[in-house]
Amino acid sequence: MKEKVNVTGVPETMIQTLYARAKESEKRNSKIQDTMAVEIVAKLDYDFSNADKDKAMSYGVVARTIVLDELVEKYLSSHPDTVVINIASGLDTRCYRMNGKYLRWYNIDLPETMQIREKFLTENGPVYQITKSAMDASYVDEIEYAGENVLVVIEGLTMYLKEADVLQIFSIIEKAFPKVTVMVETMSPFVVKHVKEKSIEGSNAKFTWGIKNGKLLQQLVPAFTYKQEVSLIEGMKKLMPIYHVIGAIPVAQNFSNKIIVLEKK
Repeated sequence: MKEKVNVTGVPETMIQTLYARAKESEKRNSKIQDTMAVEIVAKLDYDFSNADKDKAMSYGVVARTIVLDELVEKYLSSHPDTVVINIASGLDTRCYRMNGKYLRWYNIDLPETMQIREKFLTENGPVYQITKSAMDASYVDEIEYAGENVLVVIEGLTMYLKEADVLQIFSIIEKAFPKVTVMVETMSPFVVKHVKEKSIEGSNAKFTWGIKNGKLLQQLVPAFTYKQEVSLIEGMKKLMPIYHVIGAIPVAQNFSNKIIVLEKK
């Protein structure tokens, strides 16, 4: 019996991204392995035809997964006792791919999203669910924290928010943790203005915020230090060799989404 899911707006994007990861994982020479995504998609009663048409979204999701998995894994291998906070987790399964590499992992999302997540992913052990908005400062009260390394991952969210909301998320993190590393996905302002995502056209999710680079983001959140930024083109290079050529064009680097790494000590 398949499970019908009814979601609209930004939460609907989690179904699309899950599907993109599942489709890639099923390919013979897949660049990511997300077996849980494959299992969940098989159980869903949902019309994926828009997602099938939206190749740009699918490639973007897989490229982002490649880049973020590498960054997170690298961080966790050099900081073994880390508390990870995954903001707007949706149906993200990174906590399983990184199994055994962290101390505790907290997935945070809105009630309607968590309702769906809990149907398919029954978390236990060092993985916890917090049913709250990332803009609600009280979510930190549910995090067991005793001065460990903290890594916050914010994937696929900021482009749907207003700048004030993004700053609110950073402000909560800044006040809660004396030392913390944040890996945040951002979109170029040009893309926010001129590009629509086909797979979610029918929903109410709209791109609303972007920033050109990590240095500019750091100016907005001065408590944090800029460490690095990785363009999703780095992930695309693994999917399509032509991106080794495209990636050398500065304009392509500017338009691509980025993972920006900021640190507060």
